[in-house]
Amino acid sequence: MAPARGVRSGGSAAAAALVSVLLVGCLVAGGQGAEIRRQKNVQAALRAKWAGTPLLLEASELLSKEWKDLFWDFIDHWKELEKGSECLTAKCCTQKIVEDARTLLNEPLSSIFEFSLTLRSASPRLVLYRQLAKESLSSFPIDDSPEQISGHGTGKTFDGAVDPSSSGGTCCWVDTGNVLLFSSADLHEWLGGLGKLAMDSTEQPELFDFDHIYPRTNITAPVAIFYGAVGTKCFKEMHVQLAEASKQGKVRYALRPVLPSGCGTTSTFCGSVGAVDVVTLSGYGVELALKNMEYKAMDDTAIKKGVPLEDPKTEDLSQEVRGFIFSKILERKPELNAEIMAFRDYLLSSTVSDTLEVWELKDLGHQTAQRIVQASDPLQSMQEINQNFPSIVSSLSRMKLDNSIKDEIIANQRMVPPGKSLMALNGALINIEDLDLYLLMDMVHGELSLADQFVRLKLPQSAAHKILSAPPPAESNSFRVDFRSSHVHYLNNLEEDDMYRRWRSNIQELLMPVFPGQMRYIRKNLFHSVYVLDPASACGAETIDMILSLYQDGVPIRFGIIMYSSRFINVIEESDGTLTNNGEDTSILITRLFLYIKETYSTQLAFQFLSNIHKSRNGDDDYNEELVESHQVEGAFVDSLLSNAKSHPQDVLLKLQKENVYKQEAEQSSRFVHKLGLDKLQCCLLMNGFVHEASEEATMNAMNDELPRIQEQVYYGHIQSHTDVLEKFLSENSYKRYNPSITGKSAEKKFVSLFASYHQDSSVFNDMKYLQSPGTTDDAKPVTHLLAIDLSSKVGTKLLSEAIRYLMDGSDRARVGLLLYVRTGGSSPILLLKDIFDRTISSFSYKEKVLVFLHGLLKFYEAQPLPASSVADDWTRNMMEKVYTLAAEAALPVDDYKAWFKSFSADTVLKGIDKLSDFLFGHLGLVFGSNAVITNGRVFIMNEGESFLANDLGLLESIEYDLRTKYIFEITEEVEFAGVDPDDLTSQFYSDIAMLISSSMSVRERTSERAHFEVLHAEHSAIQLNNANSSIHIDAVIDPLSPIGQKLAPLLHILWKQIQPSMRIVLNPISSLADLPLKNFYRFVLPSMDDFSSTDHSVHGPKAFFANMPLSKTLTMNIDVPEPWLVEPVIAIHDLDNILLENLGDVRTLQAVFELEALLLTGHCMEKDRNPPRGLQFILGTKQRPHLVDTLVMANLGYWQMKVSPGVWYLQLAPGRSADLYELPPKLIAIDSLRGKLMHIEVQKKKGKEHEELLNAADDYHFQEKTDNKGWNNNLLKWASSLISGDASLKNKADKITDRKDARQGETINIFSVASGHLYERFLKIMILSVLKKTQRPVKFWFIKNYLSPQFKDVIPHMAQEYGFEYELITYKWPTWLHKQKEKQRIIWAYKILFLDVIFPLSLRKVIFVDADQIVRADMGELYDMNLKGRPLAYTPFCDNNKDMDGYRFWKQGFWKDHLRGRPYHISALYVVDLAKFRQTASGDTLRVVYEQLSKDPNSLSNLDQDLPNYAQHTVPIFSLPQEWLWCESWCGNATKARAKTIDLCNNPMTKEPKLQGARRIVPEWTGLDSEARQFTARILGDDVESPGATPPPSETPKAEDKGTGQDVKDEL
Repeated sequence: MAPARGVRSGGSAAAAALVSVLLVGCLVAGGQGAEIRRQKNVQAALRAKWAGTPLLLEASELLSKEWKDLFWDFIDHWKELEKGSECLTAKCCTQKIVEDARTLLNEPLSSIFEFSLTLRSASPRLVLYRQLAKESLSSFPIDDSPEQISGHGTGKTFDGAVDPSSSGGTCCWVDTGNVLLFSSADLHEWLGGLGKLAMDSTEQPELFDFDHIYPRTNITAPVAIFYGAVGTKCFKEMHVQLAEASKQGKVRYALRPVLPSGCGTTSTFCGSVGAVDVVTLSGYGVELALKNMEYKAMDDTAIKKGVPLEDPKTEDLSQEVRGFIFSKILERKPELNAEIMAFRDYLLSSTVSDTLEVWELKDLGHQTAQRIVQASDPLQSMQEINQNFPSIVSSLSRMKLDNSIKDEIIANQRMVPPGKSLMALNGALINIEDLDLYLLMDMVHGELSLADQFVRLKLPQSAAHKILSAPPPAESNSFRVDFRSSHVHYLNNLEEDDMYRRWRSNIQELLMPVFPGQMRYIRKNLFHSVYVLDPASACGAETIDMILSLYQDGVPIRFGIIMYSSRFINVIEESDGTLTNNGEDTSILITRLFLYIKETYSTQLAFQFLSNIHKSRNGDDDYNEELVESHQVEGAFVDSLLSNAKSHPQDVLLKLQKENVYKQEAEQSSRFVHKLGLDKLQCCLLMNGFVHEASEEATMNAMNDELPRIQEQVYYGHIQSHTDVLEKFLSENSYKRYNPSITGKSAEKKFVSLFASYHQDSSVFNDMKYLQSPGTTDDAKPVTHLLAIDLSSKVGTKLLSEAIRYLMDGSDRARVGLLLYVRTGGSSPILLLKDIFDRTISSFSYKEKVLVFLHGLLKFYEAQPLPASSVADDWTRNMMEKVYTLAAEAALPVDDYKAWFKSFSADTVLKGIDKLSDFLFGHLGLVFGSNAVITNGRVFIMNEGESFLANDLGLLESIEYDLRTKYIFEITEEVEFAGVDPDDLTSQFYSDIAMLISSSMSVRERTSERAHFEVLHAEHSAIQLNNANSSIHIDAVIDPLSPIGQKLAPLLHILWKQIQPSMRIVLNPISSLADLPLKNFYRFVLPSMDDFSSTDHSVHGPKAFFANMPLSKTLTMNIDVPEPWLVEPVIAIHDLDNILLENLGDVRTLQAVFELEALLLTGHCMEKDRNPPRGLQFILGTKQRPHLVDTLVMANLGYWQMKVSPGVWYLQLAPGRSADLYELPPKLIAIDSLRGKLMHIEVQKKKGKEHEELLNAADDYHFQEKTDNKGWNNNLLKWASSLISGDASLKNKADKITDRKDARQGETINIFSVASGHLYERFLKIMILSVLKKTQRPVKFWFIKNYLSPQFKDVIPHMAQEYGFEYELITYKWPTWLHKQKEKQRIIWAYKILFLDVIFPLSLRKVIFVDADQIVRADMGELYDMNLKGRPLAYTPFCDNNKDMDGYRFWKQGFWKDHLRGRPYHISALYVVDLAKFRQTASGDTLRVVYEQLSKDPNSLSNLDQDLPNYAQHTVPIFSLPQEWLWCESWCGNATKARAKTIDLCNNPMTKEPKLQGARRIVPEWTGLDSEARQFTARILGDDVESPGATPPPSETPKAEDKGTGQDVKDEL
């Protein structure tokens, strides 16, 4: 390797001479030069189905993701038509756009912007705008408009196009909801008349979250949506008018960037780049796998001609090949160009290995790791090795191994399993199974955006990195409530009471095993069950009886109660804490008597008294819902004390009532419960502070839930025999308030970042002053509550009053900022109140008594009814008097207030409200008129009727501090701020930093899962790339020789090239391999600036290029795309399943083009507190056409999926049983990225339908198609053509119905099949003909489209027309949660069985699967109509009359014989599915569960589609079809052939005879059918028909082999 090193380092002339000697030596030997230059290449590309989108508009979308205002800054840069006029090539325009973006963004965000632009990741958003533009135009009759409009919604023109250039304004228009404005003159006129028109809010066009709304707009103004593209002449004129009107508050201006077709000519050159060319995508992998050709399955039809494609791209000579960098060699020896290139070809293709000897495999993983870590560019080296592994493996296996690397890898594998791959971004683990380039870029972009914000806050890089990589505290959905007080009355004490004297006190016994359900009787107060109840209520009485019952049964729990009066709490709430004595309160009376008995006699007797109240009223029967009356309480009191009383109980009673004894304690107990927030639950249980229901079952469950927590603490020694368990738990982690809407699930919480608003010009934060608790104004506050309050609502003033009370009670960690607005126009008194509040806080927020002043003022305001306008002056005078009095009492300068009253102006206040409204409703996304608390970015909205007290603010403060702010505040407090004036480092500065960082961090999406990468050694076997200035750190453990390694290597490499993050990649190869780990070539497709033409406007897009592939190996092309993509080949002359490059002839490069057919909308549907609603049906569409696609919910995780294109869609329940039983309002779904969408949906049953079953055998559970849609096929095809592709040919093919089809009578027979590769497609056409020739009934074929070649898809519509049948192409994307198959063949088998319930439309009732290589000899109608005896599946058993094959019948012995227990083993070449029964019995869910259990074992399910239903037939029963329905020579012998209704060309494991040879020999009619199908195909494709040669190429001739285990039975499809 010395010469290579010399070349790489620019070494001496001698080294270069040595290279040329090597070259000539290689080439003259045997005159191989000409042979080597015959090397062949393979190229693949992937394009989007939608028409091109302008790059300039994509750039503006990418900037808006960064910061909404940047979108408008960019628009202002580019609205001038001369902008970029010096550019006349796509590359120049792209560079100009990137230059502009660099002025708006810091590094490394600008690098990410450039990469995202070349990646075309914003293209789907523009397609969505096109759909909305089309809907905007179609919502108005085109004849009424002044001119016709041309548009570009879907690659077609909008309704009737005229040449836009001939009629001024057709490239831009404004939609106001009730009129479309096409010219700036019309717009000017409309804007001028706005004041006179009364706007009808129902006619306003709908705005969405993704819309670009002009900044600081008036949110109550009429909406104007502008459809146009920057760079067109009409755009500038209309945009300038709208922007100006928006600034004046006249309109709410939203811009949807759209360049209608034909408008490219009126646009600037740069404005149209990208709009003409199809969008070529990147960010996916392509593999060429070496194929196992044990059974010959290749088509022998010669390829005659094909579609010429563009020339393949030139090879990248800067890539290292076996140690040489050929670009440098060519620089030095240009005269040896041909020889050098031939030498490169030779190196690339000389050694392609798909097998190695065992001893060569032994250290292959370690040798690979060594080659990678010792390379000058380790990431590049890893990518080169795992992407060209079959070419490199032989040289790797000969490498001398360094033992230190091997030892380190083995040492690391004690901590991480060999071959395991993991990756973390700034400490958070990433699910690498689902990782793709778009997801990774989004994650990295999110982290860089945060880091950029921290830099703008002057935070040093080290602190920013510390915050980004700090583990967030674990969130919990349940919190302990601290109920410790004198108001708890315990019934027992396990540690002291005599009744527990005999119990053992050894706490370690908690760790001893016991039988399930057995309780542990330990003499320690471990479980404190405290019940909060109203003793006069039915549930209170029931709870008391339950407590006494459990106590008497000796349950090892300490029982206690806290009593309150519901009536008393209502009075407090209504009178706002001031009490009026309004008569008798039974609950208070009971509590007083209870306290007397407890103090005078005993607690047990006091509890007995509570129980007696219920008995005296109801006997022992049901608990009466009505409240107890006082005479019943008195009776129970007398009864309870009669036996024990020293004086007559009646006298005691009178004395107690007269002296009001214990009244204060009873009321304090109620106030305590109210403060805790537990009164809303009526009766509840606190188990060591955790809140549960107050039933017996809940008590036992709560004890069992708490037990493991206590056991853990005992195990680690944190709880010992002397520990007070309750004290420990409640002092460590509890809150003094219960409010589930604050502490509930994180999914229901809403967060918003305040950073963008804070840094805006004229931000509301600029002059904001905060209220703080007295005496704490100089302290930094980690928590900031911003209160958005509508002063004209009662909820708002109540919230304001509670906030003031909260600060008066004292909070040393929080400050409050008031954002006061008025929803209605606002009467003068309300605006005056707002003005006084704002001015007081602005001037005197630091004064000791400012809170007292504000509290007094608010109390006065709430007490006064708002005046009619006639007496408003009196009201204002009273208000002034009150203000002066309060100001004097609070030591605030009265003169200032007098001056303010004089200068008060309602208009000024209203202007301030407008600015505030933009922040609240524009930036924070609040609903106009709502009241909310924003705590460090967490938005908590007040609902009408919900009480929200000062204590709730305290709870919000505590929870947000503990979960999201504490660690940030601690880091920022230690920071030394460079570049900040020391005078600016005030408590407000620190408080602002804490608020802004925690609000930004709260919207960050990341998992809390982490791994301890630091424990792994990384001295010898790791790639370490350090960059102290980067805020991104990647930790990874990778097996470089694995499919995951193939995917991760290019992702990490591109990341390093773009942003240079710190990386620590520990290599973790499998130590002892039994077989080659990778048998494929792999390319990951990435974009670059070179995709943009430097000669004209065209955008070529990136491609996967495989240079110099092996000629004599059969290769299969697979495409490895992101999970949400559904992709199919659209141009491929050759068979991509069986690529044999030596058959290419003169063609140098085999080419294939794939198309992104659709994106995936997936979701999980749950029913509240129940299992997923299996069988629930969803439909998806637009508002005008709600049913375009449908699907059903699986029982497996409630999963569902639909195919969608970019756009705005509505998801709802399908009409019929789903909509009858369940409730779900239509959900708006915006698909605007290449990442598809994942939804979590919760449904609930309608009232009265709770106990009805969704899947009911008696009901017709399928909904009927609406009559105006002629069936699902037309519906889907129309949808696919109009919304995804714009290709009208599909629609025409679907709509053509010929006379020959009409001649067929009866019910349609539905037949389903799957084929992959040209040979099986040839068989499939023969199968179709054999079916049609034997039946007179209509036939519809269903083909899985994933693997069909473009030729087949071109021919099948013509064949359907010619022979009179229907067909439909269907697909289903493999769900991420289901164990994936790696081999293409096994994936195809899986599609035959795993998704039968969801792959067909819900209206299909029955389908027959027929293998592609089958010939049908009977009327399939007979099989279609057969009674399956209520079973969902029907298969034919394997026949056993060919005795020669007995050794291969694996189901007759061993595992299968035991498992089947006498049932037959069936063949999967032909089967019937009763889809109605299959769905109704959830057979699909059952099969998937069985598959998931079995498939993880690589040795099970070797014939997947056959083994699975046979294995599961005990739970998914199979009806066995008569034997004559399937005959195949291998198993059945010739005796029964004459009776055969279908003949299958099964593989023969004994002879391994090639398929075509067997077909011609076994089936007499096969040749005729084949000839007919081929002639028809040739006619359609315009080929000559050539007689196929029957002799296979010598390299592929099969050898007869000895009998194996017999598991090799399966036909290939």
